[in-house]
Amino acid sequence: MMIRIIGGGLAGPEAALTAARLGCDVELYEMRRMVDGEPRLTPAHQTLDFGELVCSNSLKSESPNTAPWLLKQEMRRAGSALLRIADQTAVPAGHALAVDRVEFSRRIAETIDAEPRIRVIRQEVTRLDDNVLTILATGPLTSDALSREIQRLTGSSHLAFYDSISPIVDADSIDMDRVYFAARWDKGTADYINCPFTREEYDRFLHELLHAEPADAKEWEKLEYFEGCLPIEVLARRGPDTLRFGPMKPVGLRDPRTGKTPWAVVQLRKENLRADSYNLVGFQNHLKWGDQARVLRLIPGLENARFLRYGQIHRNTYICAPALLNQLMSLKSHQNILFAGQLSGVEGYTESIATGMLAGIYAAALLRGQNPAPIPRATALGSLVHYITHADEKNFQPANITFDLLEPLEEELRRKVRDKKERHRIQCERALAAFDRWGSEQLHPQTELRA
Repeated sequence: MMIRIIGGGLAGPEAALTAARLGCDVELYEMRRMVDGEPRLTPAHQTLDFGELVCSNSLKSESPNTAPWLLKQEMRRAGSALLRIADQTAVPAGHALAVDRVEFSRRIAETIDAEPRIRVIRQEVTRLDDNVLTILATGPLTSDALSREIQRLTGSSHLAFYDSISPIVDADSIDMDRVYFAARWDKGTADYINCPFTREEYDRFLHELLHAEPADAKEWEKLEYFEGCLPIEVLARRGPDTLRFGPMKPVGLRDPRTGKTPWAVVQLRKENLRADSYNLVGFQNHLKWGDQARVLRLIPGLENARFLRYGQIHRNTYICAPALLNQLMSLKSHQNILFAGQLSGVEGYTESIATGMLAGIYAAALLRGQNPAPIPRATALGSLVHYITHADEKNFQPANITFDLLEPLEEELRRKVRDKKERHRIQCERALAAFDRWGSEQLHPQTELRA
């Protein structure tokens, strides 16, 4: 017996490495492959690599007692392979965990190659066998054929929205006399390049952005963006100060040369350890490339920028998890088929890895003939799973991990503890204790695998 895992992004490799660590044989399928000497890719991918990060290179905050930190702490305690690799390939990013994306993917491939229980199969899967224990982790770019197969099994249509990718610039093309280093939101070390705007510069940038020509979207009937990852031109249309209170927020970013806080700021984050390229943080967009270059070169310090990658848009497909999944991440109607990653309705790199890890744990237990214990609601990961499996079906949207998803404190304790940071500290303490209790039983299997 073995576990079949479909998808070589983040959730799939994590699920495969987790299941293999728990003693299971795994077949890991990935549809990106070489065909007649040419790479066959998706519209958003640029390589055949496992774990390719197509948007940002950040796995979010490492500040203690934040929701992203809590989720990563739970993953570290569970032995997440990809999070360990992320820690090993980290680049300076203030209070965030950001990685050298090339080295990150290389080490994932190296780790999978070194695991004898994992067999990699480079081919597209178009049919599902509900007699085979399967984890579907094909992500936001699930192929049309596999999407139809999922629809056949579930009797339910997919939901789809469109997600955007931030531009990347060549570090040598940044005018360092016009920018300065500071921390993201004034937290952590000063690893971000900050491009400060005067009010006049901001007004000009905003005007040109609002009049830039969007990329052709004729092939799509409807663009449904994820609210937490809106293109900058969409934000700009919501009002003249929306960007200044969003991705261009200058709070805590005083310019050391003037002693003043700029009117607005664009932040650049390292793409790799060599620091030879930077991405524009939060600057995903859906503009024609020529207009992108023209508008983005209005950013102070980027007047002569060379763009290594322009912003672009890609499909992001996910299932209506509240209608389809049970608390073990498997289909209610076909319990041998589990879902993980963005296809399951979570949003974000860390969340995708975490659900891949959890699906690997559940699948390994099922292969041993056990009834796995669901992860506790009190944990960050448990709260995320609780959301996607219990949200309102009619209005379901993917979610990142936030404190809003965690179990609230008792009313009496909430009245007693007024400080929000202290409340979050207590929630984190409780979550980690609950995770440790669950992990002590679920991460140390004793039962033999099914014959």
